[in-house]
Amino acid sequence: MSDMNIALGIIGAGSIGHIHAQAASKAGLRIAAVCDIDPEKAARLADQHPGAVATASVDELLALENIPGVVIAVPNHLHKGLAIQALEAGKDVLLEKPMAMNLAECDQIIKATEDSGQLLQLGFVCRYAPAAIAARHLIAQGKLGTILHAKAMMYRRRGIPGLGHWFTTKAKSGGGVLIDIGVHLIDLVMHITPQESHPPRPLRVSAHCTSTFGTPIESYTYEEMWAGPPDPAGTFDVDDGVTGLIRFDTGMTFELNVTWAANLPENILPDGIVILGDRGGCYLDLWNNRLVYTCEVEGKLTDTEIELATDPEDNAWDCAWRSEHEHFAASIASRTPPEATGADGRTVQQIIEAMYRSSEAGCEVEIE
Repeated sequence: MSDMNIALGIIGAGSIGHIHAQAASKAGLRIAAVCDIDPEKAARLADQHPGAVATASVDELLALENIPGVVIAVPNHLHKGLAIQALEAGKDVLLEKPMAMNLAECDQIIKATEDSGQLLQLGFVCRYAPAAIAARHLIAQGKLGTILHAKAMMYRRRGIPGLGHWFTTKAKSGGGVLIDIGVHLIDLVMHITPQESHPPRPLRVSAHCTSTFGTPIESYTYEEMWAGPPDPAGTFDVDDGVTGLIRFDTGMTFELNVTWAANLPENILPDGIVILGDRGGCYLDLWNNRLVYTCEVEGKLTDTEIELATDPEDNAWDCAWRSEHEHFAASIASRTPPEATGADGRTVQQIIEAMYRSSEAGCEVEIE
């Protein structure tokens, strides 16, 4: 836990804003101000944190001199404008994923970061799950050898978020399940599989995106509804299922499988990531604190459950969010670049845009 008592401003008082505020508090930061387009939402979140104020505008929040950093937790189409505004106001920024709506916007945010001299951390929270940290350490030690292939699966049976609202409106979100879940897995696999300190560089992708279950909205049968309830009069024009294959310059391939909705028997396919190397392999279950490592021992293939450095009373989800804010606080205090940079966010955006192009063209495409 940080003891630096760094004050944060939260821009966006929706579900993610609440999660960030709670995680930051657990990490030892202080929530000093909250702003939202809905003043009542801002006031409710501010009331949960002693000393926090709800500001009437973003300008008012950014004018507060006692706040060195802000969290931007708003719909995706607002990321670029608010990130640049905060950076130019002299604030360090923790920006929720995806970085922006397109590469041009990513480049504008990166330029604003460089011009302002402020720090920008991308909200790739999966990096901080205990299993992900342990897997990266295993690979850095050479335990898996050369990475040959990775496969990530995260299936939802009926989990379209906020159906009919901004999540499912391409003009505001930029995409569907690929933007919501896929970005996390794409970033995470690249983050934990560097070879000789060289992050894998994406070369080509092949993808197939489907949009099946969200129309008509009123007939959608759901089991969970993040950011709900559904709006029958709203829009659903994004992907709810994606399968893709990404090729990297290291020789590694990566298969991505994500759905917001699917006719899948329950508990048949576990969420997780498999990484295969020429010396060993591993399986990560991010949110159940599980990492299994496989290698040959005295001529026999052996599975070993890796003990993770976790608090028994702390679940993986809360641990990852808290750790993300501990890293942000450390960057603010030390003035050192964060682990998840704007360049990382841009690379993920490159891959996403290529996957959508590939799906539309029905063939493999090169990363531009």
